[in-house]
Amino acid sequence: MTETPIRLLLADDHPVVRAGLRAVLETEPGLTVVAEAATAEDAVARAAEGDIDVVLMDLSFGKGTGMGGAEATARITARPGGPRVVVVTTYDSDADTLPAIEAGATGYLLKDAPPEDLAAAVRTAAAGRTTLAPTVADRLMNRLRTPGTALTRRETEVLGLVAEGLSNQAIGHRLHLTEGTVKSHLARVYAKLGVDSRTAAVATATGRGLIRR
Repeated sequence: MTETPIRLLLADDHPVVRAGLRAVLETEPGLTVVAEAATAEDAVARAAEGDIDVVLMDLSFGKGTGMGGAEATARITARPGGPRVVVVTTYDSDADTLPAIEAGATGYLLKDAPPEDLAAAVRTAAAGRTTLAPTVADRLMNRLRTPGTALTRRETEVLGLVAEGLSNQAIGHRLHLTEGTVKSHLARVYAKLGVDSRTAAVATATGRGLIRR
């Protein structure tokens, strides 16, 4: 009896990346690419059609293009019986990994992963188990070991916007927080990182892989 293939959707805004993923995955027995999506919105719509087992999802679909990969992952995994999502991205900072994992991603790989790791992650996800890139797994383990020094998702968001050069007022507007709440988040960030300035906080967090370089 022939084994039913695992049906894949490739979601990435770069055609070259999609072509590369397709070339790698379609050489693997038991895997078949049935669709591609160039936007997160298209990925959500296509995943809802009921013929996809695993979505390979990028996190970034270009600035100003609407929905991101983490939000798309949340919408896809929220559907009863929906496909699994494996994030395949270039980013491994906490600012990227935590929202994706919280959104329900079953796997998280970097785009420089060996082809055999990619295929293995797809099969693992289809079986309902998790695969994480080694750097991501290590950082999650460190968060569990030292919870008092780990930045929360909101603190990471605030610090990421500081790194973009936004003022406290602008950060509050972006995240729908009061300026006082932003200052409170930053005070906790400073304490956890052992720093006393915005510049030092950004430098330390970047060096530790908490926010994107």
